[in-house]
Amino acid sequence: MSEARLSIRTDPDLKKRAQELFNQMGFDISTAVNIFLRQSVHDQALPFRPSVEDPDSIEARRQAEAGEGKRYASVSDLMADLDA
Repeated sequence: MSEARLSIRTDPDLKKRAQELFNQMGFDISTAVNIFLRQSVHDQALPFRPSVEDPDSIEARRQAEAGEGKRYASVSDLMADLDA
């Protein structure tokens, strides 16, 4: 099978971290990119769901994961806070 050369530009730190990760998995960046490309073609889609989150949603998730989110004793307390 002949091979086509693919050239991309990326942040040097990202490349280094990706190389370290893929080395731990037993393959190099070229193999990882080929896996990504093959899966994309197979699925006719990206192998992940890209999304754009607004800053408020990102902060709300961070607070929830850190246990900093608001808590309510009852639904009526929640509704009262929403109406405020």
